[in-house]
Amino acid sequence: MPTNGPYEILDDRFRTGRCANGDSRLEVLYDGCRWAEGPLYLPAWRQLVWSDIPNDRILRWDEATGTVGVFRTPAGHSNGNTVDRQGRLVTCEQGNRRVTRSEPDGTVTVLADRYDGKRLNSPNDSVVRSDGTIWFSDPDFGITSDYEGHRAESEIGACNLYRIDPLSGDVHLAADGLEGPNGVVLSPDESRLYVSDSRAARIHAYGIREDGTLSGGEVFAEGRGGVRFDNIRFDDEGRLWAAALDDGVHCYDPDGTLIGKLLVPEPVSNIAFGGPKNNRLFITATTSLYSLVMSVTGAPRL
Repeated sequence: MPTNGPYEILDDRFRTGRCANGDSRLEVLYDGCRWAEGPLYLPAWRQLVWSDIPNDRILRWDEATGTVGVFRTPAGHSNGNTVDRQGRLVTCEQGNRRVTRSEPDGTVTVLADRYDGKRLNSPNDSVVRSDGTIWFSDPDFGITSDYEGHRAESEIGACNLYRIDPLSGDVHLAADGLEGPNGVVLSPDESRLYVSDSRAARIHAYGIREDGTLSGGEVFAEGRGGVRFDNIRFDDEGRLWAAALDDGVHCYDPDGTLIGKLLVPEPVSNIAFGGPKNNRLFITATTSLYSLVMSVTGAPRL
């Protein structure tokens, strides 16, 4: 399996798709975390925010100066971050067991903290569709110990995927039967929703009906040899990139074939495309924030 710097080529499509033509090495932007997650690039400010879950803080990296500061602490042991159509920050707070939105004046609005009258487990990751619908994963990772949240019993008794209705704000069960739902992402045309199940070492693909309910759930990709997936992102040519924890970052062709990897010296938690051209991949991996300017471009921003 040929390698070229941080790139491991498993299929010629990784080469012909220019996936291995970027920087020849990973750049370390910060290395002072305990467990880094949830990177999100904010183009209007040329900044990246990400979560340092055990330290209960959201950090901020400034692209123009390279400086790092604290964006919010305490942060509810936050995990995944995204933005809605109005550019407001949507955060999954594992410790507070809720999904929140940060308003322009700095106040925090709770979008979801219960389903069917029971407290959520520990929301992990979310995605917002162009009509305002929010899907989020709710594993129990933040309640199994005090390291990434607060140890507690699950009131729901399962790890599910949920949908927040954009008009009513009601929380609906979107998909069950998952062992440890984690990363969520929409296909670039918003016709399908992809969900990684860390404990099952799979990535599922669901169809989205007009009313926002899901269909299908077939396995798009399956980890081999103990590989587990965390969050997932698309590039603008329909390839799916997956944080594969102990096995770097995986790249999947639209047909589900694993065509290449990015080799990272620490277990990888999350990835996000950003930068002025949306071709800089940010990687959170254990204690560090890395970046790699690539010759591929992330799927168009909202």
